[in-house]
Amino acid sequence: MYNVKLTLIAAETIQKLDSNAQKQIINKIEALKQEPLLLGKPLQGPLKDYRSIRAGGQRYRIIYKVIEEEIIVIIVAVGMRKSGDKKDIYELMKKYIKTGLLEEKETKRQPHK
Repeated sequence: MYNVKLTLIAAETIQKLDSNAQKQIINKIEALKQEPLLLGKPLQGPLKDYRSIRAGGQRYRIIYKVIEEEIIVIIVAVGMRKSGDKKDIYELMKKYIKTGLLEEKETKRQPHK
């Protein structure tokens, strides 16, 4: 069983969603505790250290990182897939990585309740 942690970015995003979307995303996060490497898919390019799983009727993506040595799944970001839009979750992730925002936010991990 993996321990799940959320970055501040992911936690804040989930809090802003409607209760139905929150419920669907939390259910997916719960599933990641069991088999995070079998669920979702590995990402490519600048996001190669991360994996992505669909939630909320395919609209949302949960981007996470698995740290095998510590048996931890870090939910890095949650957002909508909007191909070609600068608010697309994958575009936002690239920006977080490029600006170093992610590393800074990752250190402020909070446990998932």
